[in-house]
Amino acid sequence: MESPAAPVAEPTQRTQQTDSPAASAPASARFPATRHHRGILRFPVIRQLIRFTGVGIVCTATSLALYALLRPWLGPQLANAAALVITSVMNTALNRRLTFKITDQRRAGRDHLNGLVLILVALVITGGSLGILHWLRPDASVADELLTTTLSGFLATAVRFTLLRHWIFRRARHR
Repeated sequence: MESPAAPVAEPTQRTQQTDSPAASAPASARFPATRHHRGILRFPVIRQLIRFTGVGIVCTATSLALYALLRPWLGPQLANAAALVITSVMNTALNRRLTFKITDQRRAGRDHLNGLVLILVALVITGGSLGILHWLRPDASVADELLTTTLSGFLATAVRFTLLRHWIFRRARHR
């Protein structure tokens, strides 16, 4: 014979386990990744922006170093283009794996080909800013060029994240 306390204890335990609104909501009503995250991190776009920022810091530092290294031999426009092409390939691979959590190699080639469009967009934005800098100040220093490409790179980065999230990696938008 069961004790009358057993049925009462079981619902209490369930209530303690399902205190969070995400856990008590039906699975179809939750965002795909809200089960494990609370607060603002429950939104996939926030987690992706954080990871994207980390990738961006690494790629920006690499790009600036390459630019400074190549600038004396190639000039500002070619050094900028070379640095962007090299780091954009690295950036696409890192964002694919780390930001959008895509681990399989299916579509990797297509993702990198689509990433070439992002290189062109970044080249137009940063190259255009260098062109404007040299038009306004023909005697601009390498430090001025680095500052200009960094600031215009922020705009290129916003465009890059938007296109990665909504075009190239849209299949992983909610990870």
